[in-house]
Amino acid sequence: MKKSLVRTSVFVVALLLPALLARPALAGIFNPETFTLSNGMQVVVIESHRAPVVKHMVWYKVGSADEAPGESGIAHLLEHLMFKGTKTVPQGAFSAAVARNGGQENAFTSYDYTAYHQTIAKDRLEMVMRMEADRMTHLQISEEQVAPERMVVLEERRSRVDNNPSSQLSEQVNAALYLNYPYRRPIIGWEHEIRALDVDRILAFYKRYYAPNNAVLIVEGDVTVDEIKTLAEKYYGVIPRGPDIERNRTIEPPSRADKRVSLAHERVQQPSWSRTYLAPSYHYGETKHAYALQVLEEILGGGPSARLYKSLVLDQAIAHSAGAFYGANDIGPSTFGFYASPKEGVSFEAIEKAITAEIATLLKDGVTDKEVADVTERVKNKLVFARDDFGTAARVFGQALTTGSSIEDVESWGDRMAAVTADDVMAAARLVLDGTYSVTAELRNKPQS
Repeated sequence: MKKSLVRTSVFVVALLLPALLARPALAGIFNPETFTLSNGMQVVVIESHRAPVVKHMVWYKVGSADEAPGESGIAHLLEHLMFKGTKTVPQGAFSAAVARNGGQENAFTSYDYTAYHQTIAKDRLEMVMRMEADRMTHLQISEEQVAPERMVVLEERRSRVDNNPSSQLSEQVNAALYLNYPYRRPIIGWEHEIRALDVDRILAFYKRYYAPNNAVLIVEGDVTVDEIKTLAEKYYGVIPRGPDIERNRTIEPPSRADKRVSLAHERVQQPSWSRTYLAPSYHYGETKHAYALQVLEEILGGGPSARLYKSLVLDQAIAHSAGAFYGANDIGPSTFGFYASPKEGVSFEAIEKAITAEIATLLKDGVTDKEVADVTERVKNKLVFARDDFGTAARVFGQALTTGSSIEDVESWGDRMAAVTADDVMAAARLVLDGTYSVTAELRNKPQS
């Protein structure tokens, strides 16, 4: 059973969702229907009748940023342990049943949510819904089960982070960038804290956060609202409501200094340079700038015609790649930044000088109305086809609804983005890039001795 961590810029869901949530769409592109069960569980149905297949997802409004101090990694470890079984569905039976019936399943943990999903034939939907509802409240785990799974997670950390220079550097950048906000901790957790997680702490976390009123059920595929309402009430509607959860997050204080992080490692094959700034998201800080920052990201880093690629890769020929990144979907402060991979013989100083010059030109001369219009039109054209990508809608709405956005927010993205002007883009650029503090990171090769 493959399980995964998710951060906006890293894994599949994080790569997919910002592209759809954070860019313009046509109003009504997915056309979902929604209702709420009596126990507080929201249900979203996206009908797609092209094939007798459904995607069933349960999203919990809890992620690693909701962990208590000293318990980093508990959300992700619980995700693993959710496959250990219940009294009626013993260990391994859930996954075996899905596979036996031709389906696929997985789960992932992020800073702000945890999700479990199955893709399966329509006539097997009731089976997976019954089993998923069962483990929402009836998970059975013992220390004998926790101990080996803890070792699995520690090995996952060793392979993904400790043996991966890029991941090591990313952890250090986050720790330097966020002074107080829980995004500074890795989703997978710190090794010494993972080792300390025991069955009592894990079950307390499970009982607090895994409840219908803290979850969203999303079903996409060959179904109707009436069909889902009947099944959802039968399996999820009978689960008692849990405690009301208020996600009280810490506030990020202002930074007072630029920071630099450098890592040299013999496993680095391609050096890289980046600069990262804190930025507003849809739900934190000066949120009015989030839409304009998405347009700015495209103008600076959205492909071969973008400013950074054109300047560093094509015109100056000093980099293999160059671009910008931004994610607006976080509950807390997000990041805006730049990256480049220098060509052999090109110094980090040359890369930094070139990108700094591009930023200075941006802040001095601004962006044009045509650049803004081109971005809006280009992304809109891509998103016309979004509804044809099965499973996309379920992931988009899952992330939106677990991080504070609404269905209307997603469905009206096109109108909101079309309203962004060149002046809006420059106001956002000056807020994030002009005089604010950043973390500059260098990943270089260390010759073996």
